[in-house]
Amino acid sequence: MKTGILGGTFDPVHNAHLMIAGEALRRIELDEILFIPTSRTPLKEDAVITPVEHRLKMLELAVAGNPAFRLSGIEIDRAGISYTVDTIAALKQSLGDGSELYFITGLDSLVTLPQWKEPGRIIRMCRLVTVRRPGYEVPDIDKLEKDIPGISESLIILDDPAPDVSATDIRKRVAAGLSISHLVPIPVEQYIREKGLYKNNTDR
Repeated sequence: MKTGILGGTFDPVHNAHLMIAGEALRRIELDEILFIPTSRTPLKEDAVITPVEHRLKMLELAVAGNPAFRLSGIEIDRAGISYTVDTIAALKQSLGDGSELYFITGLDSLVTLPQWKEPGRIIRMCRLVTVRRPGYEVPDIDKLEKDIPGISESLIILDDPAPDVSATDIRKRVAAGLSISHLVPIPVEQYIREKGLYKNNTDR
């Protein structure tokens, strides 16, 4: 079983998330993608995040209809700050030794990887799938290799298949009364409107 892992705050989940997941699924021939919303992230502890029940519901609506996309609450269920290394270790244990894990991340996150908890252990447990994003250059792989030996063999770089969509911009558009119909799945847009999410966004 080849499982892709796409984590994030998903505040809100948007079309670029889904397109990146679909492209990784196709190009790496994955069997499934797990969407894993975070509760709290160590590098963004001061960020104000929409309550988890709303983020989970939006994800549920977004992945419905695609049997290869699954929602996991593994980080929500675990109290405290979410560390990627702990999540991957737990998934390895639950999915079994025969599982192959592919952690999908953007270039912006790859640059900060040396600051993560136990990055060397992360690349030993899974492959890293990095997606090129507009405005970000591929980091110096030789320097990353010095900081995290073995990362060059673990890394898969995909060209960005998705438009440059930002959750921050979506929240600002909602607060300004602008349309987001081209940026998020229709059920997610409807949920945001029904629940009044982001109307008082200060972004935040």
